[in-house]
Amino acid sequence: MGEVNKFHALQLFTDTFSAETVHLTNQAVGIYIRLLCFAWTKNTKPFTSESAYRICQCIDDNCKFEVDKILHEFFIKDYKMDTQEVVWTHKRLVQEHEYLTDKYQRKSKAGKKGAEARYSANGNIMAPIPSPMPIPNNKYDQSFEILWKALECKRGSKFKAFKLWQKLGAEMPNHSTIINIYNKQIEGVERKYIPHFTTWLSEKRWEIEDQEVTPNLIERMQKLGYLHKGREDNYEKFAKDGKNYKIDIYDTKHQLILEH
Repeated sequence: MGEVNKFHALQLFTDTFSAETVHLTNQAVGIYIRLLCFAWTKNTKPFTSESAYRICQCIDDNCKFEVDKILHEFFIKDYKMDTQEVVWTHKRLVQEHEYLTDKYQRKSKAGKKGAEARYSANGNIMAPIPSPMPIPNNKYDQSFEILWKALECKRGSKFKAFKLWQKLGAEMPNHSTIINIYNKQIEGVERKYIPHFTTWLSEKRWEIEDQEVTPNLIERMQKLGYLHKGREDNYEKFAKDGKNYKIDIYDTKHQLILEH
């Protein structure tokens, strides 16, 4: 693999940024800018919530709560394939980084071809620079294309989902079963709460039966002293010590999220 390009300057689209953050406090805007800069210096690679807390210098739960709000509103939640740890990426930064990487790679190739032409004109003999093999346009199986088209909501990277789909292979049920279970689980769920299809596959959520998961979760939380306040979309609501919490029933770690 080639070396990852590191771009020190981050382009800020001021009109879009102002429109997206007009509802935020000055503190929240500062947190968002710090996280954007941190993600860019990491070459837009996924980072954990703990890393976000550190870069924002959080020393108490109030600060962590503010960071969590920014992460959930502006960043994309995903899970590490090996540890299932929650990680975050920023879609626009990823796209910008990929664009700049492609741009400078094309400039580098053009420079090499120009050098080759100059050396040839001077009478020096150079070995030709090999051209890369073209990438076929049909990079997805027809069967995966059918599956992807049938999903009621397509969140996340199609390419990553395809690679994981290939890897899982025989572990999965047939396509019609996958489609039916996925579409049923996301029915009535607000789009921003629907998991990326890659996440859904990696956690083998086709094995989840809602009616079994939720009672067990409620019972465990009640034993810990939490009051169950009902269900909203794919979240179970709880309260304890005057604070409100929620848990995503499809989150295998059942991470407790503090609400206002």
